[in-house]
Amino acid sequence: MKVTEHLSRADGKTLFSFEVLPPRKGENIQTLFSNIEPLLEFKPPFIDVTYHREEYVYRQHPNGLLEKKTVRRRPGTVGICAAIKNRFDVDTVPHLICGGFSKEETENALIDLHFLGIDNVLALRGDPIKSEGHFKPEPDGHAYACDLIGQMANLNKGEYLDEEQDDTWATNFCIGTAGYPEKHFEAPNYGADLRYLKHKVDRGAEYIVTQMFFDNEQFFSFEKRCRDAGITVPIIPGLKPLTTKGQLTMLPRSFYLNIPEALAEAVHQAPNNEAARQIGIEWCVNQSKELMAHGVPCLHYYSMGKSESIRRVAAELF
Repeated sequence: MKVTEHLSRADGKTLFSFEVLPPRKGENIQTLFSNIEPLLEFKPPFIDVTYHREEYVYRQHPNGLLEKKTVRRRPGTVGICAAIKNRFDVDTVPHLICGGFSKEETENALIDLHFLGIDNVLALRGDPIKSEGHFKPEPDGHAYACDLIGQMANLNKGEYLDEEQDDTWATNFCIGTAGYPEKHFEAPNYGADLRYLKHKVDRGAEYIVTQMFFDNEQFFSFEKRCRDAGITVPIIPGLKPLTTKGQLTMLPRSFYLNIPEALAEAVHQAPNNEAARQIGIEWCVNQSKELMAHGVPCLHYYSMGKSESIRRVAAELF
């Protein structure tokens, strides 16, 4: 079932969903399953699976020469989505990115998903390769998420890259996209970021999932700007409970977000990580309750591979 169908059938009730990371290459998928299982009691209608692009590493040979190699440390997004759906009978939402894909490779990945009966895709530009500093599209690949969305929307109309194909079969993907309550870090201002988001919706995105945030006022302001701009699709807030003291610096650096002073000071004063985790859980519970009272369609939690803190948050809400 499509994400939008799950939201409409909820009839105003706030749903619960979460995102998982593929295991690192060489790890067992059972570890992933063991992190999903404790969250199933809260009846998630769908589970997101992230996609991680390649990295460049340099290997030194005995003669001293360096060899540049491409490494993908977390492969398997499509296979994991199929495995989760098969094992738990829960819809999955694979993330599909621009980076690392040509348009033909994108089309082939979408065909695989269609054949597997996976009806949902979250379309993202994706991050640059760490060693490159800024995003570079593949030759004959998409540079922007709106163009990736456009290709997905075309497939939903039976329009493939080979325009000479006859009797093509249309796909039926529900396309999601990302929104940034605190502005995408590359956008020059809020207005430009909002225009780009509106363009993604106009190209075919049917719902928005936000980047994580820790101040609900940021979300309420973002939602109002979206509605004022004519964006009417569902907006799903993305949340994460802080779990370690180190995340006070890691999360702002990695995700370009703000941590409110009250939360930051409380975590900073915590004597250890367990105390910091409890503070993070309590903050996330309060955030979630306020968002539910506001009437958001779903609360989406970023697990980063660990489920216990999210389980403790969900147990207070669902």
